[in-house]
Amino acid sequence: MLTFQNIEPQPVAKAPSKQAQLIALLEQEGGATMKAMTLATGWQPHSVRGAIAGVLRKKGYQVQSHKHEGTRYWSIQTEEGQ
Repeated sequence: MLTFQNIEPQPVAKAPSKQAQLIALLEQEGGATMKAMTLATGWQPHSVRGAIAGVLRKKGYQVQSHKHEGTRYWSIQTEEGQ
């Protein structure tokens, strides 16, 4: 009879959370477009904007947006960029 008492569970590598993915995109040089953020997280644009306005700003991130050649980019101001 097969028993599972002596089998050690293998650690499973956790994928980064969607908030962590969003933060990583926003910390890139030049920031990220809405399309890039929605593709990375699987969220709708209104959910991405809600996460930026609600969660990230409440956590103390300084999120800024700017337009370049007609495309809006969002970015997090990092210590080096100040």
